[in-house]
Amino acid sequence: MAGDFPPVDPTAPACREDTILLRGDFGKARFSVQVADDGPKRARGLMHVKSMPPSFGMLFVYPSARPVSFWMKNTLIPLDMIFADQHGVVQRVHSMAQPRDLTQIPGGDSIQYVLEINGGMANMLGIKPGSQMRHPAISDPSWRCN
Repeated sequence: MAGDFPPVDPTAPACREDTILLRGDFGKARFSVQVADDGPKRARGLMHVKSMPPSFGMLFVYPSARPVSFWMKNTLIPLDMIFADQHGVVQRVHSMAQPRDLTQIPGGDSIQYVLEINGGMANMLGIKPGSQMRHPAISDPSWRCN
């Protein structure tokens, strides 16, 4: 479950369930991910996780694009939230969401994928609106799997 992250394999193929790739003006970035693709997994998210390696995260997958908002209830580490549309194109980045903050963090009106990574990583890497995600869960991607 959350907190039990697999080791990073730098030779892993481009598209795997446990890996997400991002590309943009910054080049490319790879994160090992847990996928939250049902109601209970999305509700639990990264709650109660005490630490997370820098190259890890959680990908929230919704059945279709919709308005989404997140909060940090019971979340113990600062997070960046990367909100993407049905094509995996980043629409919004919320940086450094604060642990245990109950303030709603809106992602946008047409969001299907949300990637949570350690706070500050998106800014450090240069991930911003227009960046693209690549993952097998993205059914109509702007950046296709091989």
